[in-house]
Amino acid sequence: MNSLLLDVSPLDVSPLDVNLTDAPFLATLYGVTGLALLLVLLGPTGVRRAVVTVIGAVIGAASGWVLAWFVSDVWDPWGVSLSIGTRLWTTALFASVAIVLLNLRGQVRWRQVVAICALPLCLLSAATGINADVGQFPTLRVALGLATYAPLDRALASGQGGTHVAGTTGSTGSSTGTVGTVTIPGTVSGFAARSAMVYLPPAATGTKAPALPVVEMLSGQPGSPSDVFTAGGLADILDRYAQAHSGLAPIVVVPDQLGSPKSNPMCVDSALGQVDSYLTIDVPAWIRAHLHVRDQPNGWTIAGFSQGGTCSIQLGAAHPQLFGTILDIAGELVPKYGSEAHTVAAGFGGSAAAYAAAAPTALLAAHAPYGALGAIFVVGDGDLRFLPGVHALADAAKRAGVDTHLFVSPGTAHDWHTVDYAWATALPVIAARTALLAPDAGALTR
Repeated sequence: MNSLLLDVSPLDVSPLDVNLTDAPFLATLYGVTGLALLLVLLGPTGVRRAVVTVIGAVIGAASGWVLAWFVSDVWDPWGVSLSIGTRLWTTALFASVAIVLLNLRGQVRWRQVVAICALPLCLLSAATGINADVGQFPTLRVALGLATYAPLDRALASGQGGTHVAGTTGSTGSSTGTVGTVTIPGTVSGFAARSAMVYLPPAATGTKAPALPVVEMLSGQPGSPSDVFTAGGLADILDRYAQAHSGLAPIVVVPDQLGSPKSNPMCVDSALGQVDSYLTIDVPAWIRAHLHVRDQPNGWTIAGFSQGGTCSIQLGAAHPQLFGTILDIAGELVPKYGSEAHTVAAGFGGSAAAYAAAAPTALLAAHAPYGALGAIFVVGDGDLRFLPGVHALADAAKRAGVDTHLFVSPGTAHDWHTVDYAWATALPVIAARTALLAPDAGALTR
């Protein structure tokens, strides 16, 4: 497919591209690990060994649960509570390691070899289980950071009359879109952003493309723009939608709002970076100059996940003259950069009033009543830390006169599965609000 421009031919499936979250791979790995543990347990038996093994497994499990609790709820390095699934995998890992270590001695040589091999298998199974729970690394290629995308800067023509990408066949000749990297300079803001990503649906490529709606999508923190396509699988979701709608889907531009994976300028103009200006002046100017998009606010959507979701409601609420629709996926109730004191000092020059005014609820109230703004909020039902805030933001949007939709993703938490659900659920709403399926007359048949 030409939507993912990776260093691998779509016809040459490498072991690096085996899906790490699919049932066949997981079942095989878990089966081999379970067999290894069973062989260890079926070694020398006895009441004493059995009692010691049970006690060790219980202590190991308790240690794993406590460690997950400490990392998630005390240390809290990511600002996200670990899901129940991740906590259970951590618990299972510690329990299984305890079982293996307590049964190493007294085994015949081949069982000792099996026991030693069981240790990395347990670790791999737990890591793969946690990854499947979060959805961060769909393939080994992505996990190793080997997934790369071709640059589109030279291929993109001026937006006048259609977006032309060399090597494509036009609006109706391809069933998949195109993804690549672009450079969006901070001409006005001076913000030093990393490379951005662009998704062009089949209808956007060629020389007779219609003016399409555009989505400015923001990834979370820590992270990078490519996460939206590697972990989020957004190109596949958009391709499926386009295939069902004559090649039509939104153009999606994913700029960098962080500057580096560990930075968090919080999408405001501050000493940390003029990010608001970058995302609302520089990026839109680049889009209009290089892509054939609708020019009115009703054709523009600002979207994001996690920290990017916070940005989306901040920017959408503050700039209704630019964005007509907001997609907030598991965003925060307020922008955060560590503790509240550190957030105020680093991002707002020590002004508590400026910090309070930048809260999405305050922005919504300050700009109310809205005339045509719409907002879509999505959160996982297992995302206990973010769930109340998303509900509060949806309520605040309704009070401000925003056309509000709230969707709760079943069985997911603060993870990429929620993002998948969000896009699949929100696309019809975005399409309706942006008149996606009613492009400029005759553009697809000229």
